[in-house]
Amino acid sequence: MKTILSFVAVCFITLTVSAQEFKFETETIDYGKVVLGSEGKRVFEFTNVGDAPLIIEDIKSTCGCTVPTKPEKPIMPGEKGQIEVSYDTKRPGGFSKAITIISNAKKKRKMVKIKGFIVKS
Repeated sequence: MKTILSFVAVCFITLTVSAQEFKFETETIDYGKVVLGSEGKRVFEFTNVGDAPLIIEDIKSTCGCTVPTKPEKPIMPGEKGQIEVSYDTKRPGGFSKAITIISNAKKKRKMVKIKGFIVKS
């Protein structure tokens, strides 16, 4: 009986330790058609739906043409946070890029995407 209770206690503690979680308003930002050389900044907004502070440790993009900026402070439970992404709009044509977010959430890596089409004016 003690073994079963100990096992249940360990499982419960394990589940509550990793209670950070975040939910994005959208996981893909579609730039649509943008004019060559125009503003390339967009913002991913999310909410910490967990019960512990959410810490964004690092953000990586698939190329140097996409520059993400992570929040410097922890996002408290129930609070909103933002990740700003800048895309270099100096090359015409379509694009689709992935941004990987590394955090202390239950799922350590989260991927969001940007896409669009750059046209000459």
